[in-house]
Amino acid sequence: MPALIFDCDGVLADTERDGHLPAFNQAFAEFSVPVQWNDPDYAVKMKIGGGKERMRSILTPSVAAVLGLPQDDPAALDSTVARWHRRKTAIYTERVNRGALPARPGIRRIVTQAADAGWTLAVASTSAEESVRTVLTHAVGPELAAKFRVFAGDVDGARKPAPDVYLRALRELGIGPGDALVVEDSANGLKAELAAGLRTVITVSGYAAGEDFTGAALVVSSLGDPGGPTTVTISDPLHLAPEFFVDLSDFAAILAAPEIPAPDATAPDALENR
Repeated sequence: MPALIFDCDGVLADTERDGHLPAFNQAFAEFSVPVQWNDPDYAVKMKIGGGKERMRSILTPSVAAVLGLPQDDPAALDSTVARWHRRKTAIYTERVNRGALPARPGIRRIVTQAADAGWTLAVASTSAEESVRTVLTHAVGPELAAKFRVFAGDVDGARKPAPDVYLRALRELGIGPGDALVVEDSANGLKAELAAGLRTVITVSGYAAGEDFTGAALVVSSLGDPGGPTTVTISDPLHLAPEFFVDLSDFAAILAAPEIPAPDATAPDALENR
């Protein structure tokens, strides 16, 4: 049976603005780091794959000097960032456990359909495994979450847009790229999946609006749910035409298609007209 692989942040739940951003800022404050990211700052940091890598990016010579950290000792800097990130992960997990980050539309529905149909379920994310499992459990419930394999980004390997986490998922699941479909929300993630030879459905999240999703099999506002919120189709090169919500049959059709057509250069930019 085919595999359905989800990214975590922005896909299972809209975690970035209401989860990761305040957790980063609280961790910075607790460690007296003279940095607080606002929304535009974090939109830029989102281009960096991995939470520790985002934190490491703030360690300019001036910030390191204020904190009394040696710029000529990368191991010491990495150790400091790892300590910050452990605390940030704990703060973030607390927010998820309080129910502050509900699942995005259609996630539980499509996971239920895939599980009932015998599809393999997995998450592949650059976030820490503890964070991923917590979000997954709250998004789909403990019973469905137990059916998932989780491939998290807090292991050796390059972060997205490198394809490492997806290549590892394929290898450990024992399948080829033609047997899996990924649900992602960002251009960085799409680049990783295309590099791994995977077909991708994009459910655009807030920070990713306006990014280039060329190569995706389907781009929608969300998977949608009967009774709302409904799906807004942004790019549909296979002419699947999901009317109100994306269904598992749409995913099966994507996997069955011989190739993903190039986008129509004359079509209006749906992202700008949403």
